[in-house]
Amino acid sequence: MTLIQEKTIAAKVRSDFPILNEQIHGKPLVYLDNAATSQKPIAVLNALQHYYKHDNANVHRGVHTLSSRATDAYEGARDKIAAFVNAAFRQEIVYTRNASEAINLVAYSWGLANLQPGDEIILTVMEHHSNLIPWQLIAQRTGAVLKFVELTETEEFDFDHFKSLLSNKTKLVAVVHISNTLGCINPVKEICAEAHRYGVRVLIDASQSVPHLPIDVQDIDCDWLVATGHKMCGPTGIGFLYGKLDLLRSMPPFLGGGEMIADVFLDHSTYADLPHKFEAGTPAIAEAIALGAAVDYLTNIGMDKIHAYEEELTAYLFQQLEQIPEVRTYGPKPKADGSGRAALAAFTAGGTHPHDLSTILDQAGVAIRAGHHCTQPLHRYLGAQSTARASLYFYNTREEIDVFIAALKEAIEFFGSLFG
Repeated sequence: MTLIQEKTIAAKVRSDFPILNEQIHGKPLVYLDNAATSQKPIAVLNALQHYYKHDNANVHRGVHTLSSRATDAYEGARDKIAAFVNAAFRQEIVYTRNASEAINLVAYSWGLANLQPGDEIILTVMEHHSNLIPWQLIAQRTGAVLKFVELTETEEFDFDHFKSLLSNKTKLVAVVHISNTLGCINPVKEICAEAHRYGVRVLIDASQSVPHLPIDVQDIDCDWLVATGHKMCGPTGIGFLYGKLDLLRSMPPFLGGGEMIADVFLDHSTYADLPHKFEAGTPAIAEAIALGAAVDYLTNIGMDKIHAYEEELTAYLFQQLEQIPEVRTYGPKPKADGSGRAALAAFTAGGTHPHDLSTILDQAGVAIRAGHHCTQPLHRYLGAQSTARASLYFYNTREEIDVFIAALKEAIEFFGSLFG
């Protein structure tokens, strides 16, 4: 992709995101907090509004026109998501509130039914709390044991260490696809292949990859994959779980209530087929429909183009950060073309606290994240209390990176003069 193509992509899409026109403290917004949540295009905002203005009704079982239209849009969004990740069957896509709920669904449904004392669950030291705490809770209840893959010298997934942890005791591998702190892209296809040699199930947390990379669950051959809508141009309150059809059918319900039943009697019930067995109660109808609109939007741009563009932005971001002596970035360095890692940089700047950096950058209109990014154990492993993080998306530009770098240099100089 040439620089001209790159600029054309950014220039073409930025007008689709009204919030990018915001002024922050009198400065144009430079939004570099995309790993926490993405901004929403007009097409997604319109989908939310259209549902409430024209189709607002509960889905399923209703025979009147509004209910039929709402159901068609709601289930149509499921079809779009299934195609987006190349699921073999639409029933393999289960709506959840977010990736956290999707992981909890697997933990409490499959985990409680299948894990025994002494069984082992392999995680990594880089996991988001959402893919750590549910397994801690399940391990406490079942007697299962947690094992953790450590990092290589380049702060990436240590595949050799992973292989050494696998054994006949291993029952589950749950691993993030892209670390929201290190930016490393874990070899999930190879992880699945190695785990399956032992008959081990694999769950992939794809919250940071589905918005940025082409994802093919059949090629990866994972047993489950989770993602959240708000990081992929969709609204909050909606995400999804992908699971292999036979595996999902073997799992007991997670929540009970309306929608997930076939027949109900006073003393027992039978349950609906997939995916509704896992979708108790009135769902997030508008949010699901809007997530379908987000999938359409991303598909129309092309995930391969988004990924290629972000690689160029990543290369430029790291080139600029490496020119600041005080800055220490975490995770692998990108290759010259920006490949090999995600479009984010977690960093420290000497002795300046990341929260102070973020506060000063906000005065310049630049939004970054500061803290432990829900990876507290990873930060302890790295010996860092917290980090600042700049994270990019396809609507960001090199010019915005320049504004960020200039503001970062000024912030470092300012705190250096205070405490130097």
